Amino acid sequence: MKKTIILILALVMLLACFGACAKTEKPAPADGTDTPAADGGTNAAENAARKFIVGFDAEFPPFGFIAADGSYDGFDLAVAEEVCKRSGWEFVAQPIAWDSKDAELSGGNIDCIWNGFTYEGREDDYAWTPAYYDSSIVMVVRADSGISSLADLEGKNVITQADSSALAALNADPILTDSFAQLLECADYNSAFMELEMGTADAVAADIGVAEYNMVGKEDKFTVMDDPISVETYAIGFLKGNDALAAEVWEVVKEIADDGTMAAIADKYVEYGLVKENICIIG
Repeated sequence: MKKTIILILALVMLLACFGACAKTEKPAPADGTDTPAADGGTNAAENAARKFIVGFDAEFPPFGFIAADGSYDGFDLAVAEEVCKRSGWEFVAQPIAWDSKDAELSGGNIDCIWNGFTYEGREDDYAWTPAYYDSSIVMVVRADSGISSLADLEGKNVITQADSSALAALNADPILTDSFAQLLECADYNSAFMELEMGTADAVAADIGVAEYNMVGKEDKFTVMDDPISVETYAIGFLKGNDALAAEVWEVVKEIADDGTMAAIADKYVEYGLVKENICIIG
């Protein structure tokens, strides 16, 4: 009899224990969201670093290009990565076809276009940061071509990258472009400079940084004409309406400039054609 009573009491205590445990477990929210951590902090999913995806042209040195080891490199990417480091974000460099950049941005595949992206002529198309780099659009010709001025390009074949700031600058000067035999477009500047070297094009229109990069080791073959086509500035472009993210990123960019980090980053890309004096926000 005593054994029976003891067993019944043990069973009652065991059931009471299970009931207490069940009451301390919080049910999952009905909307499927994660619950806060017991210490009042956020859970692992909320602590995970947000991705900041930078759309860039992998054929646009010194701002974005493929390094010798196959990695993505460039001045703009290096600054963007530093922004992510300071913001606690995961940096993602996403190469894009330049003429598809708007579709990539509006489709949410990238957070911004940060790669020698010209502000002028696109003022109302994006949410912009202030300018960080002055960039002239110049003409590069073969050193032995005898071409020394824009007037000398009459009847010549000029080539540039499709949907580039150089193309926009040329299209803004129809008197100049109408004098050309042809205004050709190609997918990237590597191809344009190959055409110039082979003689199938007489001049390449490009940003000064791109021109300087493609002339490294070939200074005896190419020369930059003295007269620029235009002077433009680079800024970071976000989806129109996303002014908050643009402002947030810009605040960190200014910190990077103010503490000397941007100058140190720039030093690494001078050999690739970056004109350090053209950076607007280094004190």
